[in-house]
Amino acid sequence: SSSDGFGVAEKIVLLTFISAVILMAILGNLLVMVAVCRDRQLRKIKTNYFIVSLAFADLLVSVLVMPFGAIELVQDNWIYGEMFCLVRTSLDVLLTTASILHLCCISLDRYYAICCQPLVYRNKMTPLRIAVMLGGCWVIPTFISFLPIMQGWNSIGIIDLIQQRQFNKASNSTYCIFMVNKPYAITCSVVAFYIPFLLMVLAYYRIYVTAREHARQIQVLQRAGAPTDGRQHHPDQHSTHRMKTETKAAKTLCIIMGCFCLCWAPFFVTNIVDPFINYTVPGKLWTAFLWLGYINSGLNPFLYAFLNKSFRRAFLIILCCGDERYRRPSILGQTVPCSTTTINGSTHVLR
Repeated sequence: SSSDGFGVAEKIVLLTFISAVILMAILGNLLVMVAVCRDRQLRKIKTNYFIVSLAFADLLVSVLVMPFGAIELVQDNWIYGEMFCLVRTSLDVLLTTASILHLCCISLDRYYAICCQPLVYRNKMTPLRIAVMLGGCWVIPTFISFLPIMQGWNSIGIIDLIQQRQFNKASNSTYCIFMVNKPYAITCSVVAFYIPFLLMVLAYYRIYVTAREHARQIQVLQRAGAPTDGRQHHPDQHSTHRMKTETKAAKTLCIIMGCFCLCWAPFFVTNIVDPFINYTVPGKLWTAFLWLGYINSGLNPFLYAFLNKSFRRAFLIILCCGDERYRRPSILGQTVPCSTTTINGSTHVLR
């Protein structure tokens, strides 16, 4: 191997790890898409339309982007030509940006569902608006991927440096180099990461505050409706179940967002810093940060499986060929006398 490349043993370990990441991403995201398509209850939840589109973006990353990056990394050479290098780079930026925009839309959907009145949520999340948001998740990234990269806007002022790094005379190797100037680095990083990240943090903070307030209100209502004859009654199942569902959904999406940030923050921080320190970040560090981001494409399905009960049940039904043990139990049960009360426009049911 060349002095800058990998040895045989390192290549075997690297190829094994990369193959596992790609396979995990392909199978996991396919499983998410099939689960939503087959499970009628999952299709009723508006948030899952964003989750399916997110899984499709991650699936495309694992099929169209990661394999070619793996081949270049292991072979220490790019063999597909300059034009396909531009196409592959554009797809990389497009699909990874689409992923974080989907997560931003999911956080906004959860914000309206949990923090606003039901009527407000129905007015905000109409089928047309969901379609527009999904379209934006795919159209907006094209303005920072295919358009500037194909036009060469990202390389203005640094063309000589890019050409110098594209060819290694010592090993006679060609590389698919993607370097960005300062204006593109700032614009791309702000649109693809920092603005959506800020919106998600604000949305999830409001969800957390609202969830705690709902829990406090339900506890007050349960104490106010407690019997005076000393008999112990079970807490209201409607209120408790709703609170648990909202809180767990918020926690699940927060963990998903947190994993995304941990995976992609090193790359986007380096992406802005590198042009201002004369592109001195080592190439292997860039590669490590990039593949850390790719790992997120295979991580989301497993987060759904372990943290979301509805997805977990749907996965088990698919993997176990429709085993009746994992079918959703009937929600129809014995009715009990109850009363309702309203706090800040939110209706709660009390036994």
